[in-house]
Amino acid sequence: MGETGLHGREIRETVLSLESRYRGAPDILVGGNQIFYPVEGDPRISFVPDVYVVFGVPSGHRRIYKVWEEGTVPSFVLEITSDSTRWYDLGKKRDLYARLGIEELFLFDPLNEGPAPPLRGYRLARGAYEPIEPGPDGSLESRTLGLRLRREDNRLRLIDAASGEPLLWSEEKEEELARLRREL
Repeated sequence: MGETGLHGREIRETVLSLESRYRGAPDILVGGNQIFYPVEGDPRISFVPDVYVVFGVPSGHRRIYKVWEEGTVPSFVLEITSDSTRWYDLGKKRDLYARLGIEELFLFDPLNEGPAPPLRGYRLARGAYEPIEPGPDGSLESRTLGLRLRREDNRLRLIDAASGEPLLWSEEKEEELARLRREL
């Protein structure tokens, strides 16, 4: 299903931030909008997470992801929801992710079109997802990534949970680079 420009931007920015965070880690795969096949011999069963992180597999490019070959599923999935995808993301997709054992699922609605809140998180417990309670600032903790996720206007901010430092968006990285060049 196609995304709005805003939805596409949030997917790209989140993937870029996570790729930067895990750059050089040989056993962490970060990606987005890639087809996953969980059942060998049944290509009718598939899913396409907007953003995902898989631990314990070699990093690098894959055309598709075959769970039975890789031996594991993502630990973290983020879905950028919209009015047209929300119920699928909260229904069939969430149920499939729980059955597959995906530890954390986050949903972010940049346009805030649906029922509140626009940022939700779920953690797998005893085979079912339980909501993650937001912090005082409305942020949600991803234990698998060591990050806090927070909505800033219509954007998703990732924050290192240990240091409190935000992972910079592309334009912030460009601004920082330009500032450093001016100082030289």
